[in-house]
Amino acid sequence: MPPSAGSQVSRVPAQRTPPEELAPPAVTPAPRQPRRRLRTVLTVVAGVVAALCLTGGVVGYFVYDRATTPDRSAPTIVVDSYLRAYLVERNDVRASLFSCEGVAEFETLRRLRDDLAAREERFGTTMWVSWEQFQVNRVDDNAEVRVDLTFAAEVDGIRQSDRQSWTFTTRLNEDWRVCSAAAG
Repeated sequence: MPPSAGSQVSRVPAQRTPPEELAPPAVTPAPRQPRRRLRTVLTVVAGVVAALCLTGGVVGYFVYDRATTPDRSAPTIVVDSYLRAYLVERNDVRASLFSCEGVAEFETLRRLRDDLAAREERFGTTMWVSWEQFQVNRVDDNAEVRVDLTFAAEVDGIRQSDRQSWTFTTRLNEDWRVCSAAAG
């Protein structure tokens, strides 16, 4: 009700709040931050796994490269590998890995291989080719490799063989390659 004109409003003096009530409210602990320990551990583990995978990939590449690159470190190794590829496996692509590019002279050796194939067909047998006694004469980046080739077959129960001396010329550029072959 509104105060009437003649009435007096009684005023209550302001009361002071007792000191206990002025104290700040009790402190509640701040919400805890989620623990980041698990995230840190997972990040470290992922980093280590990535580093191991990268290292394994690099090592794997070099091991694969070394295992698949033909050995052309010496004239005798190149001649041996060339003979195996050309005469035994009869693989021209593999043999080309051991021969000089563009300057190779192998006509005589090609005729020998064709003759061996013709004899196999004519006599219904298999010709075995082997070699031994490498003799190397090296002058700077060139080397002549003399080797005795042995051709053997069994025809009508009789083992037959023939031995021929061959000279292979090799050249060192980045690695050794066979550049020519000649009988005698």
